[in-house]
Amino acid sequence: MGFWVYMLKCADDSYYVGHTEDLEIRIGKHSRREIPGYTSSRLPVSLIFSQEHPTREEALTAERQIKGWSRKKKEALARGDWDEVSRLARSRNSDGGIRPSINSGRTVREKK
Repeated sequence: MGFWVYMLKCADDSYYVGHTEDLEIRIGKHSRREIPGYTSSRLPVSLIFSQEHPTREEALTAERQIKGWSRKKKEALARGDWDEVSRLARSRNSDGGIRPSINSGRTVREKK
């Protein structure tokens, strides 16, 4: 049995990143508001990315890494556009003033 890092797109167009050992059950719990917090007030949510890892530690590390990414980089990941993910990794801070939140798993749009 593996562990998963996953990204949800919320009804308000924000993203949520988390990890779990049972992806299907976790997505169902998000959808039924059984997980209090960020996604419960932003339904419906849709799974836009998931990746299996052999250990919980690796899934958690991937979650933390993705949470630190810009919105554009998360969107490239969801599309499977690895060239764009790499380009955005090289050109940090060139993503139009969008910064990741630190703890919530969501991306915050800065006011311009």
